Amino acid sequence: MSEAIEIVEDDEGLPKNLVAEVLEAVAELNALALDALLDPLHPADIADLMEQIDQRDRTALLGLWKGGMDGDILSELGDDLREEVIDTLGPVELADAVRDLESDDVVDLVEDLGTDQQEQILDALDAGDRVAVEKALAYPEESAGRLMQVEVVRAPSHWTVGETIDFLRASDDLPEHFYHVVLVDPRMKPVGYVTLGRLLGTPRPIHMTELMEPSFRTFRVDQDEEDVAYAFNQYHLISAPVVDEDDRLVGVITIDDAMIVLDEEHEEDILRLAGVDGESSLTDKVIATTKRRFPWLAVNLVTAIFASLVISMFEEVIAGLVALAVLMPIVASMGGNAGTQSLTVAVRSIATKDLTGANVWRVIRREVLVGLVNGAIFAVVMGLVGYVWFGQPMLGVVIAMAMVINMVVAGLAGTAIPVVLEKFGVDPALASGAFVTTVTDVVGFFAFLGLAAVMLL
Repeated sequence: MSEAIEIVEDDEGLPKNLVAEVLEAVAELNALALDALLDPLHPADIADLMEQIDQRDRTALLGLWKGGMDGDILSELGDDLREEVIDTLGPVELADAVRDLESDDVVDLVEDLGTDQQEQILDALDAGDRVAVEKALAYPEESAGRLMQVEVVRAPSHWTVGETIDFLRASDDLPEHFYHVVLVDPRMKPVGYVTLGRLLGTPRPIHMTELMEPSFRTFRVDQDEEDVAYAFNQYHLISAPVVDEDDRLVGVITIDDAMIVLDEEHEEDILRLAGVDGESSLTDKVIATTKRRFPWLAVNLVTAIFASLVISMFEEVIAGLVALAVLMPIVASMGGNAGTQSLTVAVRSIATKDLTGANVWRVIRREVLVGLVNGAIFAVVMGLVGYVWFGQPMLGVVIAMAMVINMVVAGLAGTAIPVVLEKFGVDPALASGAFVTTVTDVVGFFAFLGLAAVMLL
């Protein structure tokens, strides 16, 4: 049994010492104690707990906790861990776990699994649910069709409030959670929707069309899920209908699914800014993690060699004044950090569609001016440091001038490079970092050593 790591939480997350208590119950084969510990937890907390223990302990836990795993927990697990857990579940246990999930949750569960595991889950579904899931899987990946649920509460647009309420009360297959009643015309085309609050607070004779929300909008099944998530966030949507190529209602997307996409996009951007391509979690295997990180480390090696070639051009200058080798990393480091700051702001603004052709030059000008001001301030500081440290006034002037040049270039490169890459269809979050680092290193070294060659030797 592996040693438990104590988890300390104040208000949110896993309770203190829970992991240790769960592992103790598993070691003692105490199923009752394990049930008592896990049953009160939210599915997301159980998924977190699964990620914090190793594979051997997970297998032992699942073997003891029979019938405890459900579809909500599976939905919260990362892809690799989900595959591992599904492999440990028997057919009956898997069927019980996924039977009560809505169609969008089942699609999210199976879309990244292998063919055999997909068949396991599809075989566990009722015939109607299986058809709905298979139809959703036929839509393009990362599209609205994959994101939607087919369980939609709809009503004819000519109905009154009373007719709609009577219909809802008589229905025995309503979704567990829904926010709007979608109004459709005779051709099944959505024309608007009404919130449950307005429906229940309005007299029965009022026609539903009088209560329609101004926020109503629809999405096509093939529309990119990132655009859907942006619209939900931008226009404060709670749910929205999805239509096919003939504008007929086929499903609905709810805010929880849209926010998951938005969160995944944010996480992906953060990882890619660090040069990590693809999803990553604490349960990833060594080989998989290595494969994700290796390509951009290789790119970084190439750019570092290029920067070193610039340094090699000034070997005699450095040999003539050793202080240059001491101060040189400071110029490159300050430029790199300034470039990363501008880059982060630019990539985030591109992702949220705030940085556009209409304001790009204004933003670039601002970042350049910020680099100029910061460069001037730190130039004074480093100029004094260079003079006091080495007793050479001109050395302080050289590093001050190089600092200003590199900070200005950093602001320009950090904003312009992701914009240009985005124009060429390259993900700026993934590719910008290496280019910005190269530019600031090369410019920093060339400016500092070049000025030194002219002014000091």
